[in-house]
Amino acid sequence: MPLTRDRIIGHDNERLAFRFTMLNDADTVECQISDAAMDELGGVKGTESMARQAQFLSLRDTVESIASDIFDKGPCVKGQIVRIFTKHVQKLPPSLTDPVATGSEPDASQAASLRIIAETRAAQ
Repeated sequence: MPLTRDRIIGHDNERLAFRFTMLNDADTVECQISDAAMDELGGVKGTESMARQAQFLSLRDTVESIASDIFDKGPCVKGQIVRIFTKHVQKLPPSLTDPVATGSEPDASQAASLRIIAETRAAQ
């Protein structure tokens, strides 16, 4: 049975994780997602701790879905903490413009797009 949304606790600077709770019927289930896993989900790196709540809110549906899946797959133990790490975050499939993934060379417009993306990332 899927968990349902409950409270946001906030960022834990000692554990480098964001804490929240979900409900299993009337029982509260403690949950947390590592900073690295949240960055992986958001496609960023090194988010400041004071920006973690906004990041969590933007990813909340996905994070809670992952937490619910982990809870459903594991043994139901009262007082357990559902912890989400990068290994729980599904990697995106290789880009279709990646010549290694497709076995072909990108055309000129794809190469221009990739150059713009690379220049933008370098400037950040």
